[in-house]
Amino acid sequence: MGSDCVMGRCVICGKETGARVSLDNTLIYINLEQAVFAESNTQEFHVKVARNLEEACELVKVGFDYVCEMEDAKLFRKRK
Repeated sequence: MGSDCVMGRCVICGKETGARVSLDNTLIYINLEQAVFAESNTQEFHVKVARNLEEACELVKVGFDYVCEMEDAKLFRKRK
């Protein structure tokens, strides 16, 4: 259960920690994503690096998703 669990986005972990997660809503969003991105079928992303909390917040505000941390920097990505 990789980094999604760490960021609190895993349905299973969300239920274990008491977060209110609707599996039906999650499945709707999964189906929407598959429908939107199925035709391109590419895994191309814009990638940005945040070195502090302010930079990380700005990236999240414009739709970037957290990926991991390396060398004291947090990596974010957003589909092209």
